[in-house]
Amino acid sequence: MTDFPEGPATSPGFLLWHATLRWQRAMADALRLHDLTHAQFVLLASTWWSNGHDELPSQSRLSELTGSDPRMTSEVVRRLAAKGLLEREQDPSDSRAKVLRVTPAGAAAAVAAIRSVEAADATFFGPAATAAPDALLPILHALAER
Repeated sequence: MTDFPEGPATSPGFLLWHATLRWQRAMADALRLHDLTHAQFVLLASTWWSNGHDELPSQSRLSELTGSDPRMTSEVVRRLAAKGLLEREQDPSDSRAKVLRVTPAGAAAAVAAIRSVEAADATFFGPAATAAPDALLPILHALAER
């Protein structure tokens, strides 16, 4: 016999795969109300957060911050700009770079979408999100940093 798990129910990777698929569907449902894809939401909300902390991130910095592919980040930023949610401006310290600023419409969209996503997270994670956030967040941080 082999040393393989007894089946999918005992495989952390398989269970994480299924949980991830369910969570992605929950996020897509929550963001559909705001006419945003999940990638658009992550980049818009991260830019909004950065701007709120006196940072005008470049597309490169935004890609790094979110863990997104630089080319995908560029494409999504263009779409967000076309929707009037972000502005791309010349970086005063680097003529080759553009910095990103959320427009007033983008800020309103980010805040509304964050509320929807947080509500969907609370529903998805259920008791784990409310009863044990001190245990859940370190686990998620550790997994995200690998």
